[in-house]
This record gives sequence, structure tokens and C-alpha cells, in this order.
Amino acid sequence: MSGISDKNTVAVRVFGQEYSISGEMPREHIIRVADHVDSKMNEVAALLPAGPMSSVAVLTAVNVVDEYFRQEDAMLQLRQQNQQLEKDAQHYVHLWDEVKKSFAQYKEDMASSIEQKEEAQRDYQEKEKEIAALREELAELKRSNEALRARAEQMTEARDHQDLSQEENVAMIKELETKCRDIESSFFDIQMENIHLKNELETLRKSGQ
Repeated sequence: MSGISDKNTVAVRVFGQEYSISGEMPREHIIRVADHVDSKMNEVAALLPAGPMSSVAVLTAVNVVDEYFRQEDAMLQLRQQNQQLEKDAQHYVHLWDEVKKSFAQYKEDMASSIEQKEEAQRDYQEKEKEIAALREELAELKRSNEALRARAEQMTEARDHQDLSQEENVAMIKELETKCRDIESSFFDIQMENIHLKNELETLRKSGQ
């Protein structure tokens, strides 16, 4: 439904004269607009006390329009600032998401690093046990080697005092020599394995630091 019945008609006073103003805006809004125009016209009239009313009206209109454009420019700047703030907010939200991802990755890497260090420490301790066992085996081989050498010397002395055949002497000596070579070979292999394990142990020790 439209027409004159839809409008509000308000009697207002502007610059000493009464006017009937009709509009679709609420009564309070129409009165507020009229009061603002009246105030502006009185400001201009105070600056032009002898000026005609037409000049006062034109200058008032210019001032009001200037005021309108200034406010419009200010609103435009505010909208632009708001848009920039929204962009900045999105940028910082993106940065925050990246920081959270980086922190999560850091925690995962730290957990993995701790697990690797613990595993390296376990390997380190295991290698130490293996080296200790090898040292004990080396000591046992040395004792066996010394015992065989002592037996060989005893056999040599016994050969000088006992009536043993030449074949028996040769067989016993060969047997002792073979055992000595086997022990020396085992001793060498264990020494090489010991060196290898020590190198592995040093690598594990460094990685666990």
C-alpha cells in the first residue's frame, strides 16, 4: 500500500519560518533533519548578518553537502580499513595454523628423536655386553693357548726321557701345532670382531649424546 497516507507529515520551524514536511521516515527523524538545517542556517546567518535569506540557504546547502561528502569519505576509509583488517586477520589466522602445524611436527620429531636415542642407548649397552663377553673369551683362549704351549714343552721333555716311537712323537707334535693354529686363528677373529664392536659402540655413543 502506497500513497500520501503512508507518509508522516510534521510541522517544523526552520530559520524562523514554519514548514510542513512529509516523508516516509519516522517523525523523530524528520524533526531531527529540520533541527539540523535550522542550526546550520543560523550558523551561516551569524557570519552574514546582512545577507539575504537566499544566500544563507545556498551557503547552508553547500555546508550540509560538504559535511555529507566528508562523512561519506570517512565511511569509505572505514570500510577500506575494515577490509584490510579482515585480510590481516585471515593472514594471522593462517600464520597461527602454520605455527600449530610446526609445533605439532616439532613434538613428533622430538618424540622420534627421544625414541631413537633410547634405542641407541639400548644398542650401546648390548654392545658393551658383547665386548665384555669377547674379552672373557679372549682371556679363555689365552689360557688355553698357554696350556697347550706348556703341554708341548712337556711333551718335548718327555720325548727326551721316554721311549716313544718317532711316529708317536710326530703325531703328538702335529696335533699340538694344529690346536695352536686353531686357537691363534680364533684369537685373531675375536680381536677383529672386538675392534668392529668398539667402532659400533663409539658410533652409538655419539648418536646417543
